[in-house]
Amino acid sequence: MASLSVKPGQRFTVPDWQNNCNLISADAEHQRSTSHHIRQEGRALRNDTGNQAKWDENETRTRLKDRITSVDRWREALAKCLTDIDLEIDALTKAKEAAEDALQAKNLCLDVAIECLTFRESRRDIDVVRDPVEEELHREVKVIEKTKKELQQKVDEAFKQLCILKEARQQLNFDHRHKVEALDLDRQCLSFNVTSGNISFKVNPTRVPYGTTVLREWEQNSQFNKDHAEAEMKASVELRGAIMLTIAQTNNELDAQRIATEFALRKRIRDMEGALSELRWQEKNTLEEIAEMEEDIRQLEEDIRKRTLDLKVAHTRLETRTYRPHVELCRDQAQYGLTGEVQQLEATIRALQQKRTESQDALDALYRQLHRIQTDIGYKTNSLQLDNKCMDTRRKLVIPVEKFDPDVDAVSRTRNLPRNSQLEL
Repeated sequence: MASLSVKPGQRFTVPDWQNNCNLISADAEHQRSTSHHIRQEGRALRNDTGNQAKWDENETRTRLKDRITSVDRWREALAKCLTDIDLEIDALTKAKEAAEDALQAKNLCLDVAIECLTFRESRRDIDVVRDPVEEELHREVKVIEKTKKELQQKVDEAFKQLCILKEARQQLNFDHRHKVEALDLDRQCLSFNVTSGNISFKVNPTRVPYGTTVLREWEQNSQFNKDHAEAEMKASVELRGAIMLTIAQTNNELDAQRIATEFALRKRIRDMEGALSELRWQEKNTLEEIAEMEEDIRQLEEDIRKRTLDLKVAHTRLETRTYRPHVELCRDQAQYGLTGEVQQLEATIRALQQKRTESQDALDALYRQLHRIQTDIGYKTNSLQLDNKCMDTRRKLVIPVEKFDPDVDAVSRTRNLPRNSQLEL
């Protein structure tokens, strides 16, 4: 007879079962209520944050546009200032070149006056008098030196002003270039949106970079650069006017003092030609001595080569005789003779080498002396050419200075001018 199996375990009552169902139902309703409340809060938060994000992004775009407008306005102002300062630099450069040309033109007048005074010092005995011509020449030298000093001062002032203008332009250029870069970056920032392909998270984006300035300092820097450039341009305009006035005044003073006289340079030319003839004779003899010395050195080297071959033969003979067998390896007369020959050849080679060294030193000295002679010939040839050109010195003054382009560089010959006391000796 089969029996009913009873599964072991805890048995709940019906009230327990009903309580459990009621508890599950109550928990479900509570969770739904909580979820509904969270959903409502999430929707409100989404709405608020979305609106706030749109408003913040719109405000950021507005600020970026305002900033771009402000920077672009300063960029245009700096660009205009750069154009103006470039024009002023060109104008001042031309004025400086005009002053330098006027200064260079004065060198010819001063050169002629000093040459005339130098020529007149060759007078002898009673002819050495202080006549009106000499007085006018001394007065001309003083006027030319005064005008040159004034022009040189204006040239120096123009150079310094050009350096200041270029420095101001460099600051303007840096500021302008930085603003162009800032505009590009701000416009790039303005073009960013959520669909841009190059947006990403950055490390510590809210940091304040090193060297960050405040807005007031930024504006003051640009304003200072602009004001400084405008002030220096104004000073440059005044300096250009002063340069033109100085050039006109100095030309008028020189035109009032210019005198027409001529002096001859034949004596100096004859002396220079005589010195050149002597130097060319020395050059010829030195070249002949160099040729003979080079030939002697070649003969010494040939003798050294021959004696070296003889020494090789003697060495070979001595080395070969060392292979004589047994008692045959004796110091005979041939051995003594070969040894003496080697010693004599070595002494001979040393003497020949010493003489070759002495000859080479003498040859080097001859070449140095030849170089000195040829250099001196070049100097004197150049001096002779300059003296020949001085024959037409006073004739050149009949041509207006501003139209005359001197063939002779008078600057190098009149830079170290004699003092007034030297001119009066």
